[in-house]
Amino acid sequence: MTGAAPRPLALVTGASSGIGAALALELAINGYDLALAARSAGALETVAEDCRALGAATHVFPADLCAPDGPAKLMAALSAQGLQIELLVNNAGFGDLAPFRDAPPGKLLVMVDLNIRALTALCHAALPGLIARGRGGILNVASTAGFQPGPGMAVYYASKAYVLSLSEALHHELKPHGLTVTALCPGPVQTGFQAAAGMEGAGLMKLPLVSAAEAARVGVKGFLRRKRIAVPGWPYKLLAVTRGISPRWLTFLILDRLQGGGR
Repeated sequence: MTGAAPRPLALVTGASSGIGAALALELAINGYDLALAARSAGALETVAEDCRALGAATHVFPADLCAPDGPAKLMAALSAQGLQIELLVNNAGFGDLAPFRDAPPGKLLVMVDLNIRALTALCHAALPGLIARGRGGILNVASTAGFQPGPGMAVYYASKAYVLSLSEALHHELKPHGLTVTALCPGPVQTGFQAAAGMEGAGLMKLPLVSAAEAARVGVKGFLRRKRIAVPGWPYKLLAVTRGISPRWLTFLILDRLQGGGR
């Protein structure tokens, strides 16, 4: 008799809380082993224990992906342990609610580093192994913010537009290699993201919220079904379907009311 087939390994960044932690748990339920990365080793261990309780062999990698060499160090740490990933989940990222003119430039550049540069570096570093195996792929956490410009959170929206555009292009490029690239585009999700971004009192938070667990379920399901985009919640699915149809002036008016765009 032969033993059970080995479980595929997923690397999840930003896995210490929120959607990242929920994605780790959802992947454990769906038969993945896990490599979890974030800055907080203690919080990662808590998530790792929950994943292990679901039967997933789970490895913890404290990592600062904002550092210029952060992505390379993370991939080297996996390689040093002989770990080969079949799924890369780029979840690490953050936003900030403030007019562009008032935002600290250093914070904006760190946002670009994490939301764009680190994600791009990890995608590129993971591809040779994924292509060689001919299976698996990438799940990038974008946002419904990626469907339009976002006055009041201009750099965050622009960064998520980049993630969405990159993911859609890679979905097309890598399909012939047997790989799937999916962009998970949640709307407002009740996590620590809002407090960190200063959004708790924003009108945006009065829209229907999706739980982190539901966002993770939709994202993993979308990836396993080889979808290009996965959007949790019917109001946000409608936004995805109608993107490009609504006139820009109406988009700006709505966003100004929801998050105080130019003020």
